[in-house]
Amino acid sequence: MGTTSLWWVLILYVVFTRSSWDNVAHGLGCNWGSRVSHPLPANIVVKMLKENGFDKVKLFEAEAEALKALGNSDIQVMVGIPNDMLAGMASSVQTAVNWVSANVSAYISKYGTDIRYVAVGNEPFLKTYNGSFLQVTFPALQNVQAALIKAGLGRQVKVTVPLNADVYQSDTGLPSGGNFRADIIDLMLSIIKFLSDNGAPLTINIYPFLSLYADPNFPIDYAFFSNGSAAAPPAVVDGSISYTNVLDANFDTLISALEKNGFGSMPVIVGEVGWPTDGNTNANVENARRFNQGLMNRVISGQGTPKRPAQPDIYLFALIDEDMKSIDPGSFERHWGLFYYDGTVKYQLDMGGGRALVAARGVKYKARQWCVMAPQASLSDPSLPGSVAYACTYADCTSLGYESSCSRLDARSNVSYAFNMYYQTMDQRQGSCSFNGLSAVTTIDPSEEGCRFEIMIDTGNHEGAAPSPKASSSRGTKFNMGLAFVVVLALMVWS
Repeated sequence: MGTTSLWWVLILYVVFTRSSWDNVAHGLGCNWGSRVSHPLPANIVVKMLKENGFDKVKLFEAEAEALKALGNSDIQVMVGIPNDMLAGMASSVQTAVNWVSANVSAYISKYGTDIRYVAVGNEPFLKTYNGSFLQVTFPALQNVQAALIKAGLGRQVKVTVPLNADVYQSDTGLPSGGNFRADIIDLMLSIIKFLSDNGAPLTINIYPFLSLYADPNFPIDYAFFSNGSAAAPPAVVDGSISYTNVLDANFDTLISALEKNGFGSMPVIVGEVGWPTDGNTNANVENARRFNQGLMNRVISGQGTPKRPAQPDIYLFALIDEDMKSIDPGSFERHWGLFYYDGTVKYQLDMGGGRALVAARGVKYKARQWCVMAPQASLSDPSLPGSVAYACTYADCTSLGYESSCSRLDARSNVSYAFNMYYQTMDQRQGSCSFNGLSAVTTIDPSEEGCRFEIMIDTGNHEGAAPSPKASSSRGTKFNMGLAFVVVLALMVWS
């Protein structure tokens, strides 16, 4: 082949390759939570992140194995400081210095982990916290910033505070009327000025699902994205701007609040946004696919909001389901993942350029066996309600809740689901399928359409398996006793 011909081949290659690049997501992040009973090894998760095109990840705390595995991965990292550590950070600069040294500097220097942000707290001003973190968040932020400067990382690593969207509101009901909550406006402006002075972004979490969850009269289509059809009527008209979805309206309410207070050019990151697949009437695979595909289409096209046409950095919530998260906000809290707990795909998304979601590779499982209600056991056995309650106290039964994926099981299958979740959570250990003679182990998969009877992963038998992360802290709790009561109550009705 001549030199001229070779140049034409190269030019055509670049043209076609570039056109395919233009149709894929750039700067796409996700949240990787660790409130799971059987965590996927960190190296497997990092491979999954890369294969699915995520080049940014947010960790809620400094998980050692995750930060090591992310080393030299070309994935940018936001690492979090949990709320229960804020008081210590606020009271002592040295505490912040020690934390930065152990959890930022060490991973950057030893492993090549590309840490870009430290998230100081997580939604610390939620009204449900009753002001618990109002006095400590800003001092902790200041001390962590000082610690980063002392470590020589002040330019490389930026601080931020992930906040819930309830820190701002609109008196008019329109985005243009946005301002910060009256009870925290002075604190918010102090934090925003500090971030601005240090070249750091504001991070906000926006959940259209929660708008629908909180208000049964909320217009459901407004929670999703229009398909671009000119026939779609605007849901909210604010002056010359028509808003057809709540995400744009919510984000622009924040931008209006920033503009009103002299910070119109403040950079903003969307730290969490997504849709759950279980645990509530509107939390299902169909709605999650609809929302997240609409979101992906915007990311791929680089579309922002009317007030901020440039797309912000967006971190999808979440990568994987977390079966140990607190369900105080709702049973859906354990089902935000694009993937199930084991890294299998829940539903497909077009990630751009014809790419589909790719499941985790190299995952090993426990034996293909399940714990179910014994054929000879009776639903009228007096010990049955207590056995089910016990199982659901220590295992995740949220999929049995009203209008959830397994809510249509009959009474015996309901009991079997509870028994099996306990059996799997206990690693199929001997004696974990012994419920007063009411249970038995089977090798026949009892799963039904739309309802998965899990087999847990073998946390000690993966390719390059990593140790399990430490026990849950402020973001997780023990399994919820209230849900166990609901399951038992349903069982009594069936009986």
